[in-house]
Amino acid sequence: MSISAAQDRPSATEKVSTAVYDALRSKAITHAFLPGERLNEGELATELHVSRTPLREALSRLTTEGFLRAVPGKGFYFKELDPKELFDLYELRAMLELTAARLATERASTEQIDSLMASTEEAANGVECSKTELIAQDEQFHERLVALAGNAEMSRVLHNINARIQFVRWIEVGEPTRRAAHHSHKAIAQALHRRDAEACEALLGKHIRRRQDDIIEAAHARMAQLFTERAALHRR
Repeated sequence: MSISAAQDRPSATEKVSTAVYDALRSKAITHAFLPGERLNEGELATELHVSRTPLREALSRLTTEGFLRAVPGKGFYFKELDPKELFDLYELRAMLELTAARLATERASTEQIDSLMASTEEAANGVECSKTELIAQDEQFHERLVALAGNAEMSRVLHNINARIQFVRWIEVGEPTRRAAHHSHKAIAQALHRRDAEACEALLGKHIRRRQDDIIEAAHARMAQLFTERAALHRR
């Protein structure tokens, strides 16, 4: 094995850190933590069978991504639900993607667009999958679309936005949402294939904004449900 190949392979420590990060991120997305809740690092380390070092690394990474907030001397807290922040993130996402879509109609190759259309068709005709997989499919479509603009900074910003809204999007994903999303994705890809920038922007804007208010409303309802469920468990 060459030295470069060996260097490319993740170390045992890196594998543990990644596994801890993935486990905590899954907890955050599926609302195992309550908004504003202080995370007990000792309990988490015991639950995940790891030391404090990889746990802290994962918590710091999740803080950078917007899932948690760190309070000096007190620890890590799961983020509170902030409707204004959610609105601002969706507004930013819409502006970024609409600009990227227009650029993509000018810059993307036919082969790249055909590849996007093929993957969109495959996802629409696929079997039912988990909420996490549905969100991943939706994110993949939008990130591939933005990537066609050929602007790496746009892609980086969108990836960050997606990470910060995932814990809310998990709430409202279901079969009706899945069908509507795939229908919209196909229409957007077809407009892109026609190099119709105005149609692509219009369809994409409608798609992004379609459930923005519903998502925020659903988030409020889900948070209230989580607190009620947690209180019921404590009374047992």
